[in-house]
Order: sequence, then C-alpha cells, then structure tokens
Amino acid sequence: MTLRKVVIVCATCAVVYAAAAVGLYAAMRQPPETFGAIMKRVPSVAMMVLPFKPLWMSARAGHLHIGDSAPDFSLRRLQGEGAVTLSNEYKAKPVVLVFGSYT
Repeated sequence: MTLRKVVIVCATCAVVYAAAAVGLYAAMRQPPETFGAIMKRVPSVAMMVLPFKPLWMSARAGHLHIGDSAPDFSLRRLQGEGAVTLSNEYKAKPVVLVFGSYT
C-alpha cells in the first residue's frame, strides 16, 4: 500500500468518526423520547468507540448555575387532583429539587 492510500484511508476514517460524533451529539440535543428512539438503533460498539460522556456532558449541560432561580414548571400531584406549580406554591421560599429514580 502506498503512502497516498494510507493517507486517504486515515482521512476517510477520521471523517467518518467525526460525522458519527456530530450525529451522536445532535441526537443528544433532542428531547428524551427522540433520543431514546435513536439510541435503541445505535450498535453498542459505537458507545465504546465514540466519546459518549464528554458529548453527553456538553449536550445536556443546561444554562443554570448554583444560586440561579429554577425555571417555572408544573407537576401532577402524586395523590389527589390538580398540579403543583413552582411559582405559585413556593414563591419566595427556598426549594430543593431532587431528581432521580426511586424504582
């Protein structure tokens, strides 16, 4: 194999790798339902090869910092009717938001 062919193969691999990383990053920027639908079709070997964690941390970083006000949102009550709205029920009160899975 000549040097020219080696360079072409390496350049092609680099372009394919970069395109796959950009595609993964674009998928990570989608809503969770869309991202999940995309990811169930991605082969697991891609997660070993592509920089998943750095891309994820960048794509899902958000814009809030410690001390910023939380954006307003409403959630259905676990028991009972109606919803709880952050701005109505907890205005001017300290609030701790804990996100996680308790299943």
